[in-house]
Order: sequence, then C-alpha cells, then structure tokens
Amino acid sequence: MTLRAVVGLGNPGDKHARDRHNAGFWYVDALAESRGVSFSADKKLHGDLLRLNLAGEDLLVLKPSTFMNRSGQAVQALMSYYKLKPDEILVVHDELDLPPGTARLKIGGGHGGNNGLRDIISQIGANFRRMRIGIGHPGHKDRVLSHVLGKPTAEQEAAMREAMHRGAEALEIIMRDGWDKATQYLHTKDM
Repeated sequence: MTLRAVVGLGNPGDKHARDRHNAGFWYVDALAESRGVSFSADKKLHGDLLRLNLAGEDLLVLKPSTFMNRSGQAVQALMSYYKLKPDEILVVHDELDLPPGTARLKIGGGHGGNNGLRDIISQIGANFRRMRIGIGHPGHKDRVLSHVLGKPTAEQEAAMREAMHRGAEALEIIMRDGWDKATQYLHTKDM
C-alpha cells in the first residue's frame, strides 16, 4: 500500500475554525505549519491543496472548501484528477467515540453519524483509510450536534492537539515503514 493523499475534514470559514468538527483541518494545518508550507486554493478540487515529501514519498494534502456534508465532492475530484484509488487516501476526521487525546487508524467501516464520512462513502465507497481524532461524546445523543459544532475547553484542545502530534508521527511511519507499524505505534503509545 502506498499512501498518496491526506484529506482533512472540516467546515470552511472563521465561524467554524475552532469547532471540534474541524479536527481534520487542525491536523492538516499543523502538518503544513510544521513543514513550513502553505495551502493554495485549487478550484478543480473544491479545496486547498499542498504537496509534501515525507520519507522520500510525495503526498498530496487537501482541505475541502465544501462544507463537511459535501466532502465527497472534493475527495472524488482529487481521486479523478490524480487517478487515486480509495485505499491510497487517508481521511482525517473528528471522532465522537474516542476521548480527546486519542488518535486511531482504521481502514473502511461506516460513517458513525459523521456527515463528511457519509458523503465520502456515497461518492467513493468505504474502502479508504482513516485517522480518527477523538473529541469525546457529550453523553446524550440530543447534545451531539452542539458538542461537535462547539468549541473544546482549553484542556480538551490541548489533548486533541497532542493526539494530532502523535498522528503526524504516525503519518511519517506510514510513509517510511507501512500502515501496520504506524497502527502499532499509534494504538500502543502511552497517553
């Protein structure tokens, strides 16, 4: 398996910039900042794109400019233009079922109520790779929407950013040593 693209999910605009739902954007923004590179708008891909070289491999990084529930449009455009297969893409997204401070890798599966994943699955199927960034669950389903679109506490944000840092290390391991080694690293790392 060769990973060729990373897509961070989120909603565009200042209004949503600090939302928990934008964990995928936070991740790819931190990745770009750590490498001293910037995104450029790419209308044909319905998003902002940059290119990285990790472990000697080229990697496309995309932030869809569509809203979360239309993320599949940008992913489909990226796949078509660069002739990518679903399993060559890593989608980074927020995950209710994991506590803040946790990041996990996964291949395939359902959408778990995440409308970004739901739209991607409707466009390309479920056989893509995922990095799930924990945002925690508010405890009751009636509070999920306000939780996901709400801002984390300073402590929660710090934990999420630490998980993203470990996720960035896992991405380098994927590129250098493969998916299984990265999964082992990320899933057994002390919190």
